[in-house]
Amino acid sequence: MNRTVEMSVPLLSRWTLKSRSLLPIVQGGMGVGISAHRLAGTVARLGALGTISSVDLRHHHADLMEQAQGCTDKDALDKLNLIALDREIRMAVELAGGRGAIAINVMKAVAEHAAYVRQSCESGAHAIVMGAGLPLDLPDLTREYPEVALIPILSDVRGVAIVLKKWLRKNRVPDAIVIEHPRYAGGHLGATRAEEIGDPRFDFAPVLDGVFALLRELGIERERLPLIPAGGINSHEKVRALLAMGAAGVQIGTPFAVTQEGDAHPNFKQVLAEAKPEDIVTFMSVAGLPARAVLTPWLRNYLRREKALQSHAKADPRRCVPGLNCLTVCGLRDGIAAMGQFCIDTRLAFALKGDVKKGLFFRGSESLPFGAVIRPVAELLDYFLTGNMPALV
Repeated sequence: MNRTVEMSVPLLSRWTLKSRSLLPIVQGGMGVGISAHRLAGTVARLGALGTISSVDLRHHHADLMEQAQGCTDKDALDKLNLIALDREIRMAVELAGGRGAIAINVMKAVAEHAAYVRQSCESGAHAIVMGAGLPLDLPDLTREYPEVALIPILSDVRGVAIVLKKWLRKNRVPDAIVIEHPRYAGGHLGATRAEEIGDPRFDFAPVLDGVFALLRELGIERERLPLIPAGGINSHEKVRALLAMGAAGVQIGTPFAVTQEGDAHPNFKQVLAEAKPEDIVTFMSVAGLPARAVLTPWLRNYLRREKALQSHAKADPRRCVPGLNCLTVCGLRDGIAAMGQFCIDTRLAFALKGDVKKGLFFRGSESLPFGAVIRPVAELLDYFLTGNMPALV
């Protein structure tokens, strides 16, 4: 399968990230533990950019979970998560075998984001991807690691302008920018309110044109800053269309989550792969951002009770998993009625294990290239690069 992907290279242009020549397909980061070392390392081994989600990776390590059992000390739990992150990065880099690149997705909204960034750099990650908030401090956090590429996730021209102007004052330009469309992406979305998701300002064509104009205004060569659209990209034709608009590559999440090498339980993959359009809903997460997920029994029950739960919202640290305090701002812990009223870490951990009754299964809005069939990463990459559809049996 490696040979099939390599044969596809001439058909679509590669892009360069810190001297690494990469296929124009980026595997998006998905937590908790959905994209860990096996998925990211496989994607990188095939010549593309694989991404590990940094959040709560201890769920992939039985010894760390045993140590975490009954632990209520935040510092101790944070240390276990950093150990897990270090292990996953090193295993992904080893699996990649010197090919492609390994990125770490760090959510700005996570309280320990600075520690995750530092650990990622120390453990040998090639890039840091940061979203769920403006990553204005990312150049400062990585100053001692100039070899690590920095990639913000943003959704509109205004956000890109804020980050670029702030970073330029630090004499830093991003090594790439992911442009994520909230109308289609899974997980936390780049809009402040659910009703904004369909705003035309997020459409790829005007955003790409607007950012290119901004680069000219700021005196930044277009080739110096690769743009990577993300969200709703589920076909070879969409990849080609975006590259024709000037994108250097595209980021794809859900189709990679359901591959054979995906790090989640098989039940997780089947839930995502078999979801119909009417089963995918948008709601307000505990992080204060709209989110998109599959309407599982737990989510259906939660949405039915949401208004009642919000009416009883109150600040109470005891509502949080003892010692965790994973988010900088949490609707449940901090008693913010306009935000979600559930523990996101717990629900995502149930999803990782394939528990349909208790889990929160983040998913993008669009259909999957291979439908409900679970196939290898190599076949998915080859399809996006060439349009060749494998025999789905």
